[in-house]
Amino acid sequence: MRPIPSKGGGKLSILVLHKKNLSRRRHLARAWQYARDTGQRLVLIMKDPTWEKEYVDQVVVADTSSIDDTLVAARGLAEPVDAVLTFAEAPVPAVARVAADLGLPAVPERTALLARDKYAMRTAVGDQSGQPQFALAANAAEARRAADSIGYPLVLKPIIGTGSMYVRSVADDAELERHFETVRRGSWESLDYDPLYVRAKEEYGGALLLEEFVPGTEISVESVVSGGRTTSFAIHDKPLPTGPTFEEVYACTPTRLSRETVERLYEATAAVHCAMGIEVGVTHVEFRLRGEEPVLLEAAARMGGGPIYRSVQLSTGVDMVEAALDLSLGREPVIEPCAEPVAVGFRNIFPDRAGTLAAVHGLAEAKADPRIDEIEIYKRIGEYLRVPPQTFQGHGHLIFTADSTGHLDEVFKEFRRLVRLEVAD
Repeated sequence: MRPIPSKGGGKLSILVLHKKNLSRRRHLARAWQYARDTGQRLVLIMKDPTWEKEYVDQVVVADTSSIDDTLVAARGLAEPVDAVLTFAEAPVPAVARVAADLGLPAVPERTALLARDKYAMRTAVGDQSGQPQFALAANAAEARRAADSIGYPLVLKPIIGTGSMYVRSVADDAELERHFETVRRGSWESLDYDPLYVRAKEEYGGALLLEEFVPGTEISVESVVSGGRTTSFAIHDKPLPTGPTFEEVYACTPTRLSRETVERLYEATAAVHCAMGIEVGVTHVEFRLRGEEPVLLEAAARMGGGPIYRSVQLSTGVDMVEAALDLSLGREPVIEPCAEPVAVGFRNIFPDRAGTLAAVHGLAEAKADPRIDEIEIYKRIGEYLRVPPQTFQGHGHLIFTADSTGHLDEVFKEFRRLVRLEVAD
């Protein structure tokens, strides 16, 4: 790569808005290398930086739960900014605001809102892509009326948030009565850090989103959008998230779906982008299959979280961080997946129950196994570990390869038995 001249005439900077997440260490490391290769400075805005400092030229401490505070921090930089992006979910609206203020490439603010507000997304997409039936409910009585229309099983879901945190299915009236208020209250109480929290709480009155449960195969599609044109290049199969709390434990790629189904998914992904106004960026769109037809679950205007970046890179050769940086600088990324993708799987590591971490089993053996590409435990002995639905993020992850897609499931099961987090009360 050659250095890119600054449009502002001074030293060029790439601005990354970040929220603490250990699974994105590789993302920042790659952004740091990209900046070195192109003669740029990497500047980070976040609230509580620690290890992130080693991957950037400058850290600006700001409360990224406030879009206004984030914009003030970006405006206060001494040198011009020629790119702004994030690898996390919560800062997506702040990226849109900063980019709009500085005249830089990014999704518009309305699109960023649609990507974060699940009810607004459902309403905007409408009939342009298959969707489950859905409704809002602020209390158990409203939820029962919605269930009468939608039917059981029913999925309770926060309107904002990420991953599967406080997402739960209920099978009947009794389960709805038992879990509705716990999920509703817990989801809102856990989201006060979110830049959209105040607006969403006022607009929806603390309601939950209720959706029809779609029992089919779950997958995610990874894409790059440039000039309104969608290029999809990887699908992860998700064999395990069947309920009731939908923890994202295991995903693998390339997909085992038929070529015809893959084409339907790619077409549906492009339709979702069009409906939401996503014309630039890297995206992560989740579907379930009703028979052979895609049913939209969620769409994110950023790359998939956690190990997905490395999983795609290892399988296809496509570097989504590089693509996101290119797009944020107004450059056309080169997307050339390899002809024969490598079979890759990853596991987000949870304990069997909540508790204090007492021991990590199998870590040394896993690190010595040539099939392991990456393994990391984020927590230390003595730290308290939550489990879904009280958390969406695993407490560690591992990424592995297999000889073929047909062997992925058995390798996953092997490492699931080997690497375990032991907790105590």
